[in-house]
Amino acid sequence: MEWRDEAVLLSMRPHGEGGAIIEVFTAAHGRHMGVVRGGGSRKMAAVLQPGSQVAVAWRARLEEHIGAMTVEPVASRAAVLSDPIALAGLGAACALLHHALPEREPHPTLYARTIDLMDKLAAGGDWLGDYLRWELVLLEEIGFGLSLTSCAVTGVRDDLAYVSPKTGRAVSRAGAGEWASRLLPLPACLMGQGPASRAEIAEGLAVTGHFLQRELAVQLKGGALPDARQRLVARLAR
Repeated sequence: MEWRDEAVLLSMRPHGEGGAIIEVFTAAHGRHMGVVRGGGSRKMAAVLQPGSQVAVAWRARLEEHIGAMTVEPVASRAAVLSDPIALAGLGAACALLHHALPEREPHPTLYARTIDLMDKLAAGGDWLGDYLRWELVLLEEIGFGLSLTSCAVTGVRDDLAYVSPKTGRAVSRAGAGEWASRLLPLPACLMGQGPASRAEIAEGLAVTGHFLQRELAVQLKGGALPDARQRLVARLAR
């Protein structure tokens, strides 16, 4: 069994004498693991960093084996190391991909959006809205896309102010009525409307976080979302 693909590196851990087990998110083969001989060496340390874009070749005797990987660098995202918030964003994305995606199941749309997000993180600038929209795409890929174009109660498209915590559908102020206190606030940035402050991005992440935690309850074993994502939210709240 053998294939070649491009990938984003999600994690690395030492294995044996000088080796490493890496987890990557590939374009055509989904989230995948493999053993890299010499992956624990100083020479490979700069390549096997979370967020790095790499060309991988995987080979195994049987498909169900973890297999061996060879890795070649394509694009480094080392620039995020100098930006604590960007580093938190990268860590959050890698952690969510690890928990959310079944192994070896392709997600080409999500892969393309992930590459775009990683590039923006490395470039600096205003990437928080891109990260929020990336979480929306992740929700769609795991089968629970939010519906934020019209009110679930009245059908109107104006004055949308809330999200149903059960259905993920938008609700207008008029449609919410006395139920408003039981709904999630809907910031404009979650609908892609204009620039947003960190506080508004944090509100949007509270909405996506609610549904991510619910949809990933089995993978998280009933616990909270990954620590890496919580660190990102905590930094935005400062």
